[in-house]
Amino acid sequence: MTTAQTQELDVQPTPLALLLLGREADPRSERGVECPGDLPSPSDPDLVERARAAKEKLGDKVFVLGHHYQRDEVIQFADVTGDSFKLARDAAARPEAEYIVFCGVHFMAESADILTSDDQKVVLPDLAAGCSMADMATAEQVAECWDVLTEAGIAEQVVPVSYMNSSADIKAFTGKHGGTICTSSNAKRALEWAFQQGEKVLFLPDQHLGRNTAVRDMGMSLEDCVVYNPHRPNGGLTADELRAAKMILWRGHCSVHGRFNLDSVNDVRERIPGVNVLVHPECRHEVVAAADYVGSTEYIIKTLEAAPAGSKWAIGTELNLVRRLANRFAPEGKEIVFLDRTVCFCSTMNRIDLPHLVWALESLAEGNLVNRIEVDKETEAFAKLALERMLALP
Repeated sequence: MTTAQTQELDVQPTPLALLLLGREADPRSERGVECPGDLPSPSDPDLVERARAAKEKLGDKVFVLGHHYQRDEVIQFADVTGDSFKLARDAAARPEAEYIVFCGVHFMAESADILTSDDQKVVLPDLAAGCSMADMATAEQVAECWDVLTEAGIAEQVVPVSYMNSSADIKAFTGKHGGTICTSSNAKRALEWAFQQGEKVLFLPDQHLGRNTAVRDMGMSLEDCVVYNPHRPNGGLTADELRAAKMILWRGHCSVHGRFNLDSVNDVRERIPGVNVLVHPECRHEVVAAADYVGSTEYIIKTLEAAPAGSKWAIGTELNLVRRLANRFAPEGKEIVFLDRTVCFCSTMNRIDLPHLVWALESLAEGNLVNRIEVDKETEAFAKLALERMLALP
């Protein structure tokens, strides 16, 4: 993966002044692990009007994508909302849009660039909007892991399955080695396909989604799973452990979903009698096992849409989405709370704030291309191959 070279005259990096407008926006800080303890401040009315004016000036030339975890001040300008893969496909379905402004994080913008035409330009309002999970698996680390599997004599038996929440480099590795991509909605189907191709799966980069899908949905045991730690020699595993495993899980996780634990579940059940616990499969296995319902972001939304009036729900996913759903369904008498007592939103998602969005839209309206996300052709070809295998899943 390469981002468009910043020295090109028509592409400018995010100004440092804009970086400093966001919370915990130091680009040198560890991404996605801080928990500020409060939600972003309300929108500046002047910025709201500026964003609206710039978007109207651009007209059909711009298509704004808003991930479910974005702030309300940003989501109000999205032409479509959804999870990362849905948004990337939505962008590909709008070939007349010259600019795709992706209000999400870096790997999502990469996926949009892979799936859209060469004539379309994908823009990420803040280049510092990364993903801690995606950052936990680099191309070099995964290549070293494959060498370890080769030395153990099992590489030919292993099929890589990579979560959508991964970099273009990791998607390309997956495509090059005969594997597929998955989302949290189709992880079971992806694993079933992979086990038809080989005897073992290397699941990247979220260990929890891999473990939960294998054990909860496919009937494997926890003993069938081992965790490969890229920061330890040979992943911290012996050759015998690798040979015995069915699921080789990469040691990665979502910094938001990983915060929830069994105490969170027990505490909310004690505080709210009759509550339904609904969590994302990126949560720890102990949380998923203790929950009443488990599913993707779209599943969570649809479950709440179908829930009866007066029902009570504790949701284990990103805070901005939970707050939005709580407000949406409150008139229907549905009580919706965040699973954890600690207020914690996805800090990297929240880097895309109104100042950055206004700057990106106004720059485009003035004819200046900024913060373009561009995947090199070889990486794109292999990544698209892996994505196409996912799309072909039964």
